[in-house]
Amino acid sequence: MAFRIPHNVEAMTAHRWLNNAQFSLNRSLERLSSGYRINRAADDAAGLAIANQFRQEIASLKVAYNNASQATNLIQVAEGTTSKITDMITRLKELATEAASDTVDDSRRTFLHNEAHQIIEEINNLADSTKYAGQALFCAASAAGTTFTFQVGYENQNYDRIELTIGDVHTSNLGAGGITTIDLTNISSAQTALTCIDNALSSLNAVVANLGAVQNKLTYRQGKIQVQIENFTGSESTIRDVDMAAEMANFTKNQILVQTSMAMLAQANALPQNVVQLLR
Repeated sequence: MAFRIPHNVEAMTAHRWLNNAQFSLNRSLERLSSGYRINRAADDAAGLAIANQFRQEIASLKVAYNNASQATNLIQVAEGTTSKITDMITRLKELATEAASDTVDDSRRTFLHNEAHQIIEEINNLADSTKYAGQALFCAASAAGTTFTFQVGYENQNYDRIELTIGDVHTSNLGAGGITTIDLTNISSAQTALTCIDNALSSLNAVVANLGAVQNKLTYRQGKIQVQIENFTGSESTIRDVDMAAEMANFTKNQILVQTSMAMLAQANALPQNVVQLLR
């Protein structure tokens, strides 16, 4: 065995292993403190990229879930109005039925006609005033209605959007010719009004049915989004989060290695002192 003083290779080796053990100990401390296996790109560059992608998609899905919830609220506002309009059209049906019978005279029919047109005016007022977040729901540019688009996914794809077209419920667009000008002042026109009112109710029922169908779609999509968020969160956790039990075992191991490396470094530093025995 050679004894050298200027270069203590054994001490250098022990110091290198001490540095390695200390680095591993520090990394374990960081992971145990943060709860993350990946704290910087150097820890796992590919894993971090994948985890960040999951995190972005999760954040977008949470907003998409909120969009679906707000869309459901919008539909419920519209449905509340259509429910009241249905009641009002039912009343119009009662008035027209009464006016279409010779059990009332023309004077009585005038009263019925005036009440009917008060109801028609109020139906239009309800249609004009129904809004969600300041946006009118029934004020359409055409009889086809107004189309609303809801983003319910994280991609710019048609399958991540749900569209809702709310038909116009103004009296001019309910039924083939509308009910704005129905006349209950004579028996013949009152009988014609019965058909117009029936057609108006059919048109309104189509609007209500479409509202219900889209609301069901939104409910199904919300359930899907919840499952996606759960699964994506689990995937991100698998990549990014640290296994606390395993990391604690690594921490204990590295702690012991640091202590033994320091002890061996002390022993290596003491080796050159043996040269003194040769000089006596």
